[in-house]
Amino acid sequence: MIVAIAVLDTSNADFEAAFQRKLHWSAETDHAIEERVAAIVADVRARGDAAVLEYTARFDGVDAASVAALEIGADELRAALETITPAQRRALEAAAARVRSYHQRQLEACGRSWSYRDEDGSLLGQKVTPLDRVGIYVPGGKAAYPSSVLMNAVPAQVAGVGEIVMVVPTPRGEKNALVLAAASIAGAHRVFTVGGAQAVAALAYGTATIPRVDKITGPGNAYVASAKRRVFGQVGIDMIAGPSEILVLADGSTPPDWVAMDLFSQAEHDELAQSILLCPDAAYIEAVRAAIDRLLPAMPRAAVIRASLEGRGALIRTRSMEEACEISNRIAPEHLEVSSREPGRWEPLLRHAGAIFLGAYTSESLGDYCAGPNHVLPTSGTARFSSPLGVYDFQKRSSLIEVSEAGAQVLGPIAAELAYGEGLQAHARAAEMRLKREGEVQ
Repeated sequence: MIVAIAVLDTSNADFEAAFQRKLHWSAETDHAIEERVAAIVADVRARGDAAVLEYTARFDGVDAASVAALEIGADELRAALETITPAQRRALEAAAARVRSYHQRQLEACGRSWSYRDEDGSLLGQKVTPLDRVGIYVPGGKAAYPSSVLMNAVPAQVAGVGEIVMVVPTPRGEKNALVLAAASIAGAHRVFTVGGAQAVAALAYGTATIPRVDKITGPGNAYVASAKRRVFGQVGIDMIAGPSEILVLADGSTPPDWVAMDLFSQAEHDELAQSILLCPDAAYIEAVRAAIDRLLPAMPRAAVIRASLEGRGALIRTRSMEEACEISNRIAPEHLEVSSREPGRWEPLLRHAGAIFLGAYTSESLGDYCAGPNHVLPTSGTARFSSPLGVYDFQKRSSLIEVSEAGAQVLGPIAAELAYGEGLQAHARAAEMRLKREGEVQ
């Protein structure tokens, strides 16, 4: 089975044009989807539970007498935990423990309140508080994603969020025991079997049954992404995620079959997913290409992988590893594997990536499930300015300012001068009223 994946060379005159064609992906949601989502969101906002029931019946084939009937109670979640195999339970618990440990360290590093007093005795600082209630969206259409439950609920729990409301579609009413078991382990407080744009709207605006949240996190299809974009401002959101991406930076020392399978690991998600190899060794690139052809027929999702690799994949020969790092920074990939003998040599050159996987044994799939860092990552080049989902996404920060009497004498004239310059006399006078008059004792 020959896969027509593009093989590019940075030394060729037409490289830049070919490279840009591979990178191009329109993040604009189809106009028809936008219109449909707008109608659904408006309907849920207006009619609440009735609209949620109607769309759940239409899109998921689940008829329910009330939205309350679509809620999964804690007893059912615990029961699901008892029905999965011992091996599955051990895997879920081990993954959850590692994810929790990582995010606990993140909390200790950047999620604490702090303050200090300056030389005038004024207190300045930052107060960090968790969000009251968040909604986590867990996909449930084409596949089940217990890992997404852990990656969204655990950092919210570590951050101290008061209530975690989970929504997950259950097409034809089929509940996945692993997903429910993960919800039990991760500490989701309420779980509703609702999905799509209607679930996002219900979380954003609230209904008689589904509570309104402060922020919505988690991946979903184009309808979910469009709905999150539409309700942003009413609630916070984590990000608008595009198709999954992997970039492998290789020096030719890793078995070609390993790299081929790593490229498959993202290509199997979606026909629009992107898998790219950057390597200065032409013979190694050919070995990876041969491995792709040899391994693909055995993959259950071979058709999706082929479409992804042929449509958006590329094997790129670079002049050097240094140039490969430069190109990687231009791409700013979601997942970046540094598959080399000396990954620590190249890591300092890498500025933009959602997650960086160092060394041949660090497959991206370990990060997806159980390494510990979050797998909800920026895509489509947004790693240039965005970060992985983390404890900080479930917190907010308030500035603390307590100005002493002495501090007011120092800061008041500064503030008044600037306020008069802006034409805001009340601002200036408010500062000046706290200044001592000459010779005055307070």
